[in-house]
Amino acid sequence: MILAGTTAAPRLGAVLLHGRGGSAADIMGLADAVGTDDMRFAAPEADGNSWWPTSFLAPADEIGPWLARGIEAVEAAVAALESEGLERHRIAVLGFSQGACLALEYAARRGGLHSVAALSGGLLGTGDARTGPREALYGYGEKLFNYETDLTGTAAYLGCHEDDPHIPKARVSHSATVLEGLGADVTLDLLPGAGHGILPREITAVRALWAA
Repeated sequence: MILAGTTAAPRLGAVLLHGRGGSAADIMGLADAVGTDDMRFAAPEADGNSWWPTSFLAPADEIGPWLARGIEAVEAAVAALESEGLERHRIAVLGFSQGACLALEYAARRGGLHSVAALSGGLLGTGDARTGPREALYGYGEKLFNYETDLTGTAAYLGCHEDDPHIPKARVSHSATVLEGLGADVTLDLLPGAGHGILPREITAVRALWAA
């Protein structure tokens, strides 16, 4: 885990989660773009630089053990920020791609955060809905989203290209609906065209999210 940013009474903390093939150092490089000088950052790193070996849309039994380890890695990063004096409600979580999926899943399962920002990601879900493959989900089946958290007071930003090769907009949109149902203040930002990357518009949105 990498820790960076101010140590002098930070206003806000943020956990940054890298995508598949990335690293803690890679995603920490995003801190300068989205953060401010009065923030403290923590970036855990996945074993083998991947939070799980398959698509986040895969059946729950294929991805469950990997997801559990990822959730605990985020929890450890949050705890590291808390140990430096930041209360949980002053800690945000941001991720890109796999990291975005993990960020959303952590927020939905554990709650209590300042905000969550998912750049090209969607919820993994709590189980399989047994509906069969769907074209809108790139041939995978639907999931269940039976979370019991109260996300009142948590802001969420979900940014993704409308035609992302890895993240179907159907899951991104459904994730936004699920988070709203849990009480989060959600902004869904579907970017026109194809792509899988971070755009200036998303950077601006996250900066505004963290300025609140």
